[in-house]
Amino acid sequence: MMAAQKTQSWLGELRYDEPMAQHNSWRAGGPARCFFKPADVTELCEFLQQLDPQEALLWVGLGSNLLVRDGGFPGTVIFTLGALNELEWLDATTLRAGAGVTCSKVARESASKGLTGLEFLAGIPGTMGGALAMNAGAFGGETWNRVVLVETVDRAGSLHTRKPDEYRVSYRTVEGVANEWFVAVRLQLETGDSTLAKQQIRKLLAQRSESQPVQQNSCGSVFRNPPGDHAARLIEAAGLKGKTLGGAQVSKKHANFIINTGTATAADIETLLKQVQGCVEQAHGVRLETEVRIVGEYSADHDDAVPAQ
Repeated sequence: MMAAQKTQSWLGELRYDEPMAQHNSWRAGGPARCFFKPADVTELCEFLQQLDPQEALLWVGLGSNLLVRDGGFPGTVIFTLGALNELEWLDATTLRAGAGVTCSKVARESASKGLTGLEFLAGIPGTMGGALAMNAGAFGGETWNRVVLVETVDRAGSLHTRKPDEYRVSYRTVEGVANEWFVAVRLQLETGDSTLAKQQIRKLLAQRSESQPVQQNSCGSVFRNPPGDHAARLIEAAGLKGKTLGGAQVSKKHANFIINTGTATAADIETLLKQVQGCVEQAHGVRLETEVRIVGEYSADHDDAVPAQ
């Protein structure tokens, strides 16, 4: 069965064999069999209601924490960036943001109102949907510390509202109801000084630019920090900073970043990632866990040297 009905007219965008290298920050990987960008939440629900229940789904915002293998994704991508983009104040300190709104926009909007607590989001290169899914954080702040309510959609296209206590939230991990995805969030902020909040955002962005390869194609941090340590320190101590495989390279600026130097395939990136894991484990006895999500199929000429994740 096809991923979606071609005969049905959608206000949003429905495409087939969409190159996913255009929709992730590594700029690598194969095509999605079906790609849907809904006009709004109502159309998203209608689309899910007519979708084959067995169809594999992948939700993508900025694609900053995603690697799609070179063989592509054999299912449907739901693309939220620029789609679920509502941003509204429910009261003086409560902000509702759609899952497709960028984290940086939420940070700027909050600071402009003289509200504090979300400045750290300025340093998260993703959307609120992704930030919710992995409890994204930076510079000591974490997304779920400010969540008062989330809005989700299930596989059948029904909407739900859920409280934070319905989720198990920890460092870069969020577990909740299976087969539900975030479509919006309500965030609680604190009153403060707009000028100071904007200064804090500028400071955080300057720190990020100074310490991370923000001008190069990467997924951000590849590995979670192990308890009591930093992944970047372990990688650098293992002598891996600058290590290159094909078009992929362990960043010379920040060892927990793997960059696409311009010609990297998804296989280059994944193989290098696995090599870093193996070398760090051999050198330090620590198995680094990935933050990045790896999906899809290997290309036809892949030699299966890289174990599946």
